[in-house]
Amino acid sequence: MRAPVKQHTTEGRAGIGAGKSTPAGSRIRVVRVIDRLNIGGPAKHVVWLTGGLSEDDFETTLITGIVPRGEGDMSYFAREREVEPIVISEMSRELSPRDILVIAKLLRQFLKLKPQIIHTHKAKAGAAARVAGTIYKWLTPSALLLRPRHCRIVHTYHGHVFHSYYGRLKTRLFILIERVLARTCTDRIIVISEQQRLEICESFRIGRREQYRVVPLGIDFGEMTEDRGALRSEYGVSDDEVAIGIVGRLCEVKNHAMLLESAARLMDGCNGSGPQTRVVIVGDGHLRADIEKQAGDLGIADRTVFTGFREDAASLYAGLDIAALTSLNEGTPLTLIEAMCCGRAVAATEVGGVVDVMGSRKGTTEGFTIWDHGVTAPSRDVEAFARALRFLVERPDLRREMGERGRAFVRARLSRDRLVGDIETLYRELIGSEARAATGAARREISFSGKGNSL
Repeated sequence: MRAPVKQHTTEGRAGIGAGKSTPAGSRIRVVRVIDRLNIGGPAKHVVWLTGGLSEDDFETTLITGIVPRGEGDMSYFAREREVEPIVISEMSRELSPRDILVIAKLLRQFLKLKPQIIHTHKAKAGAAARVAGTIYKWLTPSALLLRPRHCRIVHTYHGHVFHSYYGRLKTRLFILIERVLARTCTDRIIVISEQQRLEICESFRIGRREQYRVVPLGIDFGEMTEDRGALRSEYGVSDDEVAIGIVGRLCEVKNHAMLLESAARLMDGCNGSGPQTRVVIVGDGHLRADIEKQAGDLGIADRTVFTGFREDAASLYAGLDIAALTSLNEGTPLTLIEAMCCGRAVAATEVGGVVDVMGSRKGTTEGFTIWDHGVTAPSRDVEAFARALRFLVERPDLRREMGERGRAFVRARLSRDRLVGDIETLYRELIGSEARAATGAARREISFSGKGNSL
């Protein structure tokens, strides 16, 4: 049996929502679906939303799959916030014949929970739950009169799988599926940055422009710490070393290999002069053995720290000097936002929504770009990224200035409270438009009946 979800009342959000509180007994019923609570920003995102929506106005349920062996499990994050999801074990990561069973089980839950809003997250859950949600909308006697249930379907792209994940044929299939889902099974599409909207809507031609809403990420400032010494003392990083850290799953799309190659070039170029550097890799995954071997092959194993999976990863940024990201594909990386919240300068590849959190462009030199909050280099360009790292390593005062600007940016725009408020506003707008449509249909039916009686 599903335990009740504790709703955390959020302070300081007066005026963020649209309109008055929902009358008692008529809370908006929301069912949120994600494929699994594995390590990453989406898991935190759905837990914050499930536990954070106003309990006066919303009744919310989270449905997830299971985290497969070999991936870090963030179910602890939900438990700590008293969010207990409904689990559908067949909702695995990859497409498979079991998806028919997943759709059936989701439909059963929808019929039981009677959601007014179904909000899906990530590709797998987004496909299965949007199909099940559309069936749910039309599986009603009123469908004979072409009137589906009053339910809105929302999908959030945290990132996408339209490049750098799979081969050409599989990628084209996924794009085709997403185009069909956007056209037939989705009322609103949420993206987390304007760059992501341009990429998904304009470049890949998924959905219509009017379907999209940009809702930037938000983070819990309470998770961040300023204890610089914790990570450094635990792993023997001295005060005079520049710690370059990366936080994330050790998988292909995160491209840790590029960071190690760039770091090796950086260290070779020092020749014993200038600041000494240390690479800190926070996270775990199926590529760990390969990445450890690469560090050895590059001759930097003694300058590289592997922390493995850490439940307290958010508290480790304070011990870094530079937060790195070398991904091939991203939405808006939560790791960069968390690093900036801790006052760290960042070095990243120019993918997805990265540039949307970098502030103003200051200039370009030697193949990399300087921004308010750090530096960026083209994806896969090892040499440019090495030069970008060197630029930051050699300028401690500039790093601190970038870090302070990044901290101010995040705290002003990317709070968890703002995220929750934006989603509450969207839900109220959707339910309001649904109610207006239902009222209009009822009036048309009455008008039609009246004309019939007058004959």
